[in-house]
Amino acid sequence: MRNWSLLVVKREFSATSCGARRMAESAKLLVDDVLQGYPVRQWVLSLPIPLRLLLARYPKELSKVMQTIHRAISTDIIHRACYLKKQAKTEAVTFIQRFGSALYLNIHFHMLFLEGVITQTQGQTKFKRVEAPSHSVMERIVNTISHRIAQYLEKAGLIQRDIENTSLDLPIDD
Repeated sequence: MRNWSLLVVKREFSATSCGARRMAESAKLLVDDVLQGYPVRQWVLSLPIPLRLLLARYPKELSKVMQTIHRAISTDIIHRACYLKKQAKTEAVTFIQRFGSALYLNIHFHMLFLEGVITQTQGQTKFKRVEAPSHSVMERIVNTISHRIAQYLEKAGLIQRDIENTSLDLPIDD
């Protein structure tokens, strides 16, 4: 079993031919070495505008936020497959996109997760598929991700939580 549980591919664009070549090389890597014919589901996670601004200013924190999102989704998939994290793994590839089509700041993640888990017993690798998450499962995952990101950013000293207000309020001069 390959250890591709968290592969991050940054999308960077330069000359058209170089960008096309890089996209083709990335696609070949994904198809041949990472996905290996397993079914995948795309998750697109966008961030609230104040959080986009904060993470644009502190890019090192962006990877911590992405890891938090990855862990929450992975744990959910593993638990829905009726396994513990030490018994099974799921794999993902994440593309971090920083801008929208009009080059406005729009930090978001395109994540390709396996639609199930991989287990290894007595040297044999097995794949167990899980159903698509229901609406209630998606709400639970989003709440988990939101709380974990808020906890991390508060611990890192980048935000202060206001118990009475659930919105992210950043000072205008920041």
